[in-house]
Amino acid sequence: MLPRRRPARVGTPCAVSSAVRFPGVAIYLAEPRMGRSRRAFLTRLALSKGFRVLDTYSSEVTHVVMEQTSAEEAVRWQESRPAPPPGGTHPALLDISWFTESMAAGQPVPVEGRHCLQVAVRREVLPNPVWMPPYACQRPTPLTHHNTSLSEALEMLAEAAGFAGSEGRLLSFSRAASVLKALPCPVTAPSQLQGLPHFGEHSCRIVQELLEHGVCEEVERVQRSERYQSMKLFTRIFGVGVRTADQWYREGLRTLDDVWKQVQRLTQQQKAGLQHYQDLSSPVQRPDAEALRQVVEAAVGWALPGATVTLAGGFRRGKLQGHDVDFLITHPEEGQEVGLLPRVMHYLEQQGLVLYQQHQRSPSGDPARLALKGHSMDTFEQSFCIFRLPRPPGTAEGGTWSPHPSWKAVRVDLVVAPISQFPFALLGWTGSKHFERELRRFSRKERGLWLNSHGLFDPEQKTFLQAAAEEDIFRHLGLAYLPPEQRNA
Repeated sequence: MLPRRRPARVGTPCAVSSAVRFPGVAIYLAEPRMGRSRRAFLTRLALSKGFRVLDTYSSEVTHVVMEQTSAEEAVRWQESRPAPPPGGTHPALLDISWFTESMAAGQPVPVEGRHCLQVAVRREVLPNPVWMPPYACQRPTPLTHHNTSLSEALEMLAEAAGFAGSEGRLLSFSRAASVLKALPCPVTAPSQLQGLPHFGEHSCRIVQELLEHGVCEEVERVQRSERYQSMKLFTRIFGVGVRTADQWYREGLRTLDDVWKQVQRLTQQQKAGLQHYQDLSSPVQRPDAEALRQVVEAAVGWALPGATVTLAGGFRRGKLQGHDVDFLITHPEEGQEVGLLPRVMHYLEQQGLVLYQQHQRSPSGDPARLALKGHSMDTFEQSFCIFRLPRPPGTAEGGTWSPHPSWKAVRVDLVVAPISQFPFALLGWTGSKHFERELRRFSRKERGLWLNSHGLFDPEQKTFLQAAAEEDIFRHLGLAYLPPEQRNA
């Protein structure tokens, strides 16, 4: 249960005038169809956003908001109110949609005809609920979609659940958000969620509140919470996971300054992440990723002619910005890639481009079998790096201040895969994280096969299924091939 709150004070003028951001707007929430408790909630919401809400109808009112009220009823209601003073005008009679859109925007949106109760507005008939397959790997999910605000709210709650160690809630919210991303039309009414997979009571309630009010009290409360903000801050530090961030929070740490005071406890990776926090917490733009591709290709070409470099991760899925850049390296002749990565890193260090690197060697034994026997991550040889990317002359990161005007620190992962495993590595390192998780779940539950970034294993036949390209993997699983730009689940 939510904690009891003190009743919001409303009056004429607004009791919290010091927080008023829009003095030219004075809202009156008409109660008859709205109900007292709902009116109180909407009043608190509007006050928190900096709006004036008047408790009594007067000549100061500029916007009257009604709910479930016809134009005829609204006009009769207004005629029963005191007439405006000479030269004055009646306030706008508005449907609740104007209020919810204004709350979502954080400012009064322009009044349009569709908001006005004096104008008969033709309501579109809601489409029938859309059937969706249950697994994200069964449906195309584009980068841009129709339900961004709804999916982002659920993903934020999923992230908060992950911070709290609640894997079940994390998966529930993530799967519901993924379904919203794949819908071919915007959700405008809770009834459209009927029949959709992974929409439990909690997710439905979140979406309903967002549709009705423009914001969700639970989402707002979680976002404002000290724990969420601290966990978000800490986990943005390179080398800091949820467990470490949670430990710091429990110890009373709240800011980056708090972390600096305990720098002696940090790993070398965390120290590098903290040192370059400002750069690493700002998005990497696609031009940066393309510039890094050229840098890595030059290093790989010097170290092993004929080796190839492929940009993976979100940029391969069509994203224009991301938090890091992933490159997969291979050679068309199996075995030639062995020992390649140290030579590549030596070249890059000689160029003065490496600020930090952590090298992970491939363990002894068959990496595919090692991974399938329980390794949570793949076992490719890889380097987790921070690169020093020179800025083109005359650029300064969109005009914002930077600690290093001539260069920017960027997170880069370099992964070396043998050509026989390259299609699986490319699939695994392309993402999204939720798409990959669902693809592995589908493989295991629906096909009885074990999939990871090294291979596809049939435990009954005790054999690995061969693939020359990603399309072969989808075919083995009986799935329609989804190109990278449709894997943004």
